[in-house]
Amino acid sequence: MDWKPHCYRAGSHLDAVDDLPAGEDLEKFIERSRRYIEPWLSAVFQAEHLNLVLGSGFTSAVAFAAGGRAADMGQIAFGSAYDASINRHAETTAQSMGRGAANIEDQFRSALAVLEGLTVTDEAAATAFKRQIDAKMLDFLRSILATERAISGAHQDGRLKAESLLQSFLLSFASRSASRERLHVFTTNYERLIEHGCDLAGLRIVDRFVGALNPLFRSSRVELDMHYNPPGIRGEPRFMEGVVRVSKLHGSIDWQFDKASKVIRRVGIPFGAADDHTDIPQSPIDTVMIYPNPAKDVETTAYPYAEIFRDMAAAVCRPNAVVVTYGYGFGDDHINRVLLDMLSIPSTHIVIISYGVDDRLKNFCKKVRTAQVSLLCGSHFGGLENLVEHYLPKPALDYITGRLSDILRRRPDIAPVREAAVDQPGPDIAGGGGEGAQG
Repeated sequence: MDWKPHCYRAGSHLDAVDDLPAGEDLEKFIERSRRYIEPWLSAVFQAEHLNLVLGSGFTSAVAFAAGGRAADMGQIAFGSAYDASINRHAETTAQSMGRGAANIEDQFRSALAVLEGLTVTDEAAATAFKRQIDAKMLDFLRSILATERAISGAHQDGRLKAESLLQSFLLSFASRSASRERLHVFTTNYERLIEHGCDLAGLRIVDRFVGALNPLFRSSRVELDMHYNPPGIRGEPRFMEGVVRVSKLHGSIDWQFDKASKVIRRVGIPFGAADDHTDIPQSPIDTVMIYPNPAKDVETTAYPYAEIFRDMAAAVCRPNAVVVTYGYGFGDDHINRVLLDMLSIPSTHIVIISYGVDDRLKNFCKKVRTAQVSLLCGSHFGGLENLVEHYLPKPALDYITGRLSDILRRRPDIAPVREAAVDQPGPDIAGGGGEGAQG
């Protein structure tokens, strides 16, 4: 692959440029690229098992569309006597995972390891250091809520633009025919952008939480789904459209561990809530279930993350599975390992959509067969607005476009109009089957 600033590989076709053309030449470049990319993605999205992996780049893209910015994952200072040791250990662990410079997650994990040691050797020092970690973790939670507010509380034009892109992006993947297996979304993000987007788009979420008032995380992986009985129809119920599965690999700001009952609850923190919301704990280190925070119970050391990663391995490591990544930087060994295991199955495929190209992405691609990887890289192909507008398949719920395409194909007497209409991406085969349809 020629790793230029703007490059793509769709099937056997690839292209790469250093600089984008301007004006009419840019429009021609987009149209030429779309003719290869959109039909290819339409075909790939018809896979038996479709999975979507979203990283922090996805949140950044939606926040940018709203005129805001995502939470800063850069390094922090705890203000403790252990900061230098924490930073050294964080850098070492980040480099061992091929991630380069350490970020706030690496620092939290290192700080929690120090705290664990202090609880054994110096209880007073452990208490003081715990307060320092709590303060920084609370700041981190507030920065995540600020990201949500940057989207939900943006100026009307920015908010509507961001919400439109968010819905269109999710629907391009989720609007599969109900007879196919559900889209499974995996994310490393702590905010609730996916849940917010599904609410806006009318998509129903199936996850491991059960309950209405106080949903509890359940270890049992029951294959729940949603069906309905059409009026006047006898026999088997039908699958409901617009259902997705969601797994948050690193936890969420609204997941809390109840020490008394030893269960994980999802609390009712609204999207973009104020920093002083009553369900935001002032001492999050022992309660909020986000990845840098290992539970103190031996019984729950890997809980609930082990269960969620087993779900991911079970979803993607099987024949005819496709994974699409967006905004994921390939800096997590545990996720990369699952993806590499998946690609050891010849019938699987991965589509990598990335705003930039770095050594982590290149190193991952070196480990897999070229034929199993599709790429859309750079600010043009990886930009959320361009991606939604030009390259992603049209949501399958748009039946009218597909039916129009079918009608025009049968009307040779209006060939000029036919050519213009068929150039538009079509919907699912179940909805009329336009060119580039997905199912």
